[in-house]
Amino acid sequence: MTTNPPAPPGIRPLAAVHLREALTAAADGQPAAALAALMHIDAESWQAIEHRLGLLGTDLLDALSLATRTGGRTP
Repeated sequence: MTTNPPAPPGIRPLAAVHLREALTAAADGQPAAALAALMHIDAESWQAIEHRLGLLGTDLLDALSLATRTGGRTP
């Protein structure tokens, strides 16, 4: 009998809002606001965010860097 791996945790809606705020702040050149938004994300949502970004072959630092470089616009 095989067991399925546990499902990754979900991203809570408020955490998604905070992540969007962080990326927007990074795109606007406001690193302190980006950090403040990230600090509001709960631990379970952090795991889910890291998991999903990993599936995309990236991580949070790369996402923030891309937002900063492009001003939030698609390159």
